[in-house]
Amino acid sequence: MTPPEAAAAAFVIRPSKDADLPAVAAIYGHHVRFGLGSFEEEPPDLAELARRRAEVLARKLPYLIAAADAGTVLGYAYAAPYRARSGYRFSLEDSIYIAPAALRRGIGRALLGALVARCAAGGYRQMVAVIGDSGNAGSIGLHEQLGFRRVGLLPATGFKHGRWVDSVLMQRELGDGAATLP
Repeated sequence: MTPPEAAAAAFVIRPSKDADLPAVAAIYGHHVRFGLGSFEEEPPDLAELARRRAEVLARKLPYLIAAADAGTVLGYAYAAPYRARSGYRFSLEDSIYIAPAALRRGIGRALLGALVARCAAGGYRQMVAVIGDSGNAGSIGLHEQLGFRRVGLLPATGFKHGRWVDSVLMQRELGDGAATLP
């Protein structure tokens, strides 16, 4: 087994590029088809993923890639507005997806850590995770490791793969959080 430090050295975290989108589509498509982390039931096409990424970048929010030394995309994470109303302007929601073959190598921790740091540096005050499936121990544990705490459960808010699926709400402060005014 590879020590976590060695595994961490085998990839870099960087801003996304247009050329990453086919790999992002493959990773997300896998999670849509086989997982419960997304409540989409049909993977969006490349044009739709490009549109979504452009929307994130137009807001000057991070859309990050974990890439192997050889350039292979191992995972991605991005931040988007938590809600559209102006009162939520200091709160973001994170999304993170890892290639199935790259799980348990510290990639999620590195991506989410970088995402949190960049959002805090951007003046945002809260980050919310809406995790599909209360049994998603990997995502829940990852968020807990990075300072998120469980703040709610929305039972049976989704229906996928023939069953009802919960949404777990987790949250962490960024920067000063609510301790000071923006």
